[in-house]
Amino acid sequence: MKPMRYKGYPARIEYSDEDGCFIGRVTGIRDIVTFHGDSVGEVRYAFEEAVEFYLNSCDKRGEAPNKPYSGKLLLRIGPEMHAAVAEAAELGGVSINQWVREKLSEGASQ
Repeated sequence: MKPMRYKGYPARIEYSDEDGCFIGRVTGIRDIVTFHGDSVGEVRYAFEEAVEFYLNSCDKRGEAPNKPYSGKLLLRIGPEMHAAVAEAAELGGVSINQWVREKLSEGASQ
């Protein structure tokens, strides 16, 4: 299942039986941006409004909005694993970054 996205920002949406509506939150950023709606159409509209409000509020304050992800991932692994990954990448004729990117892509698409 793919998340709802708007301007590069993904949303996590759940149904609240207590409130009788869908409640969403923009994910992947430090700031808290939430929204809600009674239907898929309403929650999509509320999500887009929330992102626009967030971006406009940041602009008015002269602050850069949080970006969903930088594209950099710091990963700490043991020396043995590092050596095994380097060897697998070399045997595959690719860089460690490319090898890890391929393996992560395979895992993320399952």
